[in-house]
Amino acid sequence: MSDDCIFCKIAAGTIPSGQVYSDDQYYAFRDIHPLAPTHVLVIPRKHLRAVTDAREDDKDLLGGMLLKANEIAAQEGLAENGFRLVINCGPWGGQVVGHLHLHILGGRKLGDELG
Repeated sequence: MSDDCIFCKIAAGTIPSGQVYSDDQYYAFRDIHPLAPTHVLVIPRKHLRAVTDAREDDKDLLGGMLLKANEIAAQEGLAENGFRLVINCGPWGGQVVGHLHLHILGGRKLGDELG
């Protein structure tokens, strides 16, 4: 945990959030500025500033994060019609908070700007 990271504080429960899921490795909560009817963020409890900070020993954590996102998307009723998973990296990639996080977006037909 990083003492100055807002997402670490959210996962620790010191900042309130709309919790969707929690276990010893991941925490998921509703985005406060949703871009779709369903917009959930999944974060690892281990503080990694960005996906580029992940190393070989983080591969299980990253793979588990994708699997957890699939479970949460199904729990949120998104599996049948589809959803989008997004990881932004760095300021030019749209990353605003310096803690690795995965966006689950769904609940409506999303544009095809990403293919």
